[in-house]
Amino acid sequence: MGCKSIFITATATDVGKTYISGLLVKKMREYNLNCGYYKPALSGAIKLADGTLLPGDCDYVVKTACIPVKPSDCVTYCFEEAVSPHLAAERLGINIEKNVIKSEFEKRCENYDYLVVEGAGGITCPFNMATEQLLLLPEVIKELRTDVLLVADGGLGTINSVLLTAEYAKVRGLNILGIILNNYDETDFMHLDNKKQIEVLTGINVIATVAKNDKNIDITKENLIKLFTSKAG
Repeated sequence: MGCKSIFITATATDVGKTYISGLLVKKMREYNLNCGYYKPALSGAIKLADGTLLPGDCDYVVKTACIPVKPSDCVTYCFEEAVSPHLAAERLGINIEKNVIKSEFEKRCENYDYLVVEGAGGITCPFNMATEQLLLLPEVIKELRTDVLLVADGGLGTINSVLLTAEYAKVRGLNILGIILNNYDETDFMHLDNKKQIEVLTGINVIATVAKNDKNIDITKENLIKLFTSKAG
């Protein structure tokens, strides 16, 4: 049937993209679906005693979802410095290239029926700021021809951040299929209202809510499969 994919982005850094990505891949694999994970660029990797870098986000997802690969197999550009990917690359004299990411994406698609792709930072994250090679996250998403899932926090300020992100995505020609609220408290009246107003203001459904430290995401197999779009060549 060919590989199908979905791109995970967020309203900001440290909102929970990796956490949600891990839960999504875990759920897919629990449904006996051949799902993998890919992160084009990662900053803040852990330097091991032998000098190699451990991509922490990839390590988390691989362990959470029990994917039989090494964490380093899930990332293309991996940097130790915990700064924007464009800056980490620039300081090492490296260019993050869109065609390289596309090629690496295609290679991983050969091994899976479904692929969860996780971005870096928020939706405007820069990968390359060189004038002749300007590359922001939306261009990466469009190059991979995937739809988007937006991760947002369930608490204070999320209406503003979700609305701004959704509007930016629309202007840049991205299709957000759904929103997932992280750190969500279903007993908190503000969280309940945030969910309601986000859907009203954006016209995008909140497809799942995840409480802090949840080990599972509540999405049916049928609805989960619908989130993945066919990979175009």
